[in-house]
Amino acid sequence: MPRRHSAGRVRQIREINMTPLIDLTFLLLITFMITFPLIEQGIPLRLPKGKAQDVDRQDTHTVAIDAKAELYYDDLPSTPDMLAAELKTLASGDPDATILVRADESLPYREVVAVLRILHDASITRMALVTDPATP
Repeated sequence: MPRRHSAGRVRQIREINMTPLIDLTFLLLITFMITFPLIEQGIPLRLPKGKAQDVDRQDTHTVAIDAKAELYYDDLPSTPDMLAAELKTLASGDPDATILVRADESLPYREVVAVLRILHDASITRMALVTDPATP
């Protein structure tokens, strides 16, 4: 004699339980929200120590100079001529753009001055020299 279920027919579940998917989504979102600000620019530099001041990072661009005096504009390799052309284009399109200058601490001062001269010639009026916060 066949066995009968006391509850009757077994119902098939036709819906996906969204709770674990939502939990996973929020976990990933929180993970990226925490780690993204911790990721510094991609070019390894030893910045000089100094008093740090917060800069509004909206509408900012970065010019980095590594220890070998190689230029990078927004993490892309550049030359002084290419940098000057890009900065002139930027200044004509957005006169309030801010340039963050990141230079390796072992770099000769003349290299930093050359980049600052390029910024001046491109009519960039808002710039900041990035340093590591001084430890007390």
